[in-house]
Amino acid sequence: MLAVGLAEMGDKTQLSILMLSSRTREYLQLLAGVMLAFLLVDGFAILVGSWVTSVVPIHIVKLISGAVFILFGVLILKGGSEEEDGGDLSPKNAFISGFSMIFLSEWGDKTQIASALFAAEYDPRAVFIGVMTALALLSIMAVYLGRFLSERIERGLITKVAGAAFILIGLSFVLSLML
Repeated sequence: MLAVGLAEMGDKTQLSILMLSSRTREYLQLLAGVMLAFLLVDGFAILVGSWVTSVVPIHIVKLISGAVFILFGVLILKGGSEEEDGGDLSPKNAFISGFSMIFLSEWGDKTQIASALFAAEYDPRAVFIGVMTALALLSIMAVYLGRFLSERIERGLITKVAGAAFILIGLSFVLSLML
């Protein structure tokens, strides 16, 4: 649990959750979507051990992840011109946004790889409990930090920073393929 928690702290995943939580008041739905995605992605990795990292070439995973982040960034910036109240994620959208962002970007992530490697060596049930506990705690912290920031910083600024951050993260994935 500690290794996965440390690896995930400050990761793109936590930044994503923080940014999404600053755009909604439906924190439980967002957290439910995020945790379902973690459950499926990391649960799959734990079930199949280290095999998961060889199923899809890492460059394809990075390309898809990059595209997802860029898409979310563009959608956030595009939606930033809406009315202040109309720009919030609805409960359904908070769940879907949280789920899709994490589900699509977590494949091949260091957390998933670590989960698979730990499961190949240790009791998969214990690894699963530890990984999910660490991810839940970090996700809850990211949601509350996003909530805290959204109450203190102008929404337009949060929207611009969030959109730019998602696009930069996406570009970093794509550019890493070229280097």
